[in-house]
Amino acid sequence: MSKLSLFSLAILTGGTLLMGSARAQTDETSAGKAVFEVLASEIALQRGEAGLAYNTYMEMARQYKDPRLAQRAMEIGIAGGSPELALQAAQVWDSLAPASDTKPKEVFITLLILNNHWSDAVKPAVSLLRQQTPAQQENTLLQLQALLSKAKDEPEALRAFYEIASNAKLNPKNLGLLYTYAMSAEKVGRVDVMEKNLREILRKNPNDVNALNALGYSLADRNTKLPEALILISKAHQLSPQDAFILDSLGWVNFRLGKNELALEQLQQAFRMKPEADIAAHTGEVLWSMGRKAEAEAMWQEGQKLDANNATLQETLKRLKPNWLSPTQALKGSWDGRFAVKVTGLTDAQNQGGSGGFTLVQDNLKDTLEIRNPIGGAIAKITITPGEATLERDGQITSAIDADTLVQNTLGLPLPARGLSNWLRGETRPGSEASVERNNKGQVSEIRQDGWNLRYSWSDQNRLDKLMMTRSSNIGSIDIRLVFDQANE
Repeated sequence: MSKLSLFSLAILTGGTLLMGSARAQTDETSAGKAVFEVLASEIALQRGEAGLAYNTYMEMARQYKDPRLAQRAMEIGIAGGSPELALQAAQVWDSLAPASDTKPKEVFITLLILNNHWSDAVKPAVSLLRQQTPAQQENTLLQLQALLSKAKDEPEALRAFYEIASNAKLNPKNLGLLYTYAMSAEKVGRVDVMEKNLREILRKNPNDVNALNALGYSLADRNTKLPEALILISKAHQLSPQDAFILDSLGWVNFRLGKNELALEQLQQAFRMKPEADIAAHTGEVLWSMGRKAEAEAMWQEGQKLDANNATLQETLKRLKPNWLSPTQALKGSWDGRFAVKVTGLTDAQNQGGSGGFTLVQDNLKDTLEIRNPIGGAIAKITITPGEATLERDGQITSAIDADTLVQNTLGLPLPARGLSNWLRGETRPGSEASVERNNKGQVSEIRQDGWNLRYSWSDQNRLDKLMMTRSSNIGSIDIRLVFDQANE
């Protein structure tokens, strides 16, 4: 038995449960039951029944108001490779712990961020900062800064970082944090805050390449102070001539100055050095402005293959509206059809499959997915809204932050519920990198996102007939086939 489980057992065998209130139960019956539940949980864990142990510890934590039992559940979730379950336990641990104990909150915030719930981390992170000294605040921000590189949705992560950091006292000597804060300010539209911090960095270090490029590009992108922007970016380029992003900025400011031929040469060189969606967006716009629209559209489609959710590329396409781009649709629609799931496991025992019918209704930011068995009987109803998913089955309602995890844990089916309405429209799901390929009619033929590979078949009436979805996972290969009776009516 681990040290942690022995520690939990020691709490109970003493005859008293740590509850944080005057309602602590000390009678022998209650203590004996608690000892039995802990022992049963640890035995179940040793037998590989981590789910049973986790659930028992969570029930005990809520019943006895003991934060250490929730902490144990969190450890089981982490050890079992279930980050969402660990996150739920950490939230209970934090809610039960005394306000003066900051460790549960630190763990809860970290798990939120590692699960890519940056927006949900803002409130507890601000609460934590208010309990910390300036030195502790700086350490917390440095840890968050290090986690930004792991974010699937970088703009969301930077917006959250700005809200959090705005509640801390930034150390003006830490130029790295000032730069990250400046970039996060730009994501929430606080260009004044961004410019102020970038100029402060350059005042202390006039040769800071990142600050030179960021300030110069921001001025060029806003089409303001272009002579200064050119000076800043040119200096950055001299200091780092092999940086493709700085060369992209140089091409962009020259485009703003009306030097199209020079801008195109620099942007094409930058794209050859480092194919990125941002650079593809800029290169395409220069070609478009020069009347070379076929070349512009080809470049933008290359950008979509690299990252269809890139903000610069999406804004460019929305503004210039190439012919093959689908018009913006209202966030309403419905799809009705049949599905077949086949899981080819790493071992024969892991092979499984299933089939049935489904109906998906989208109404603004709410998706409702109903899953039926092959003869039409209801299996489950899943409702997905930003930040929460609920699953109703046999009169019982289960909720979680992540829809895909909820479906997998409840139904045992690896069905991708999150963002499904986007995919059925032939669009990428916002919030993570994606690749899009199109056929010669401009229709989406393939999307790769969140580990899934989606292949589309369209009718002559430009309606979705079939969608094949495949991915590899730790249990093997997953193949899902969707056939539509009614699509987006």
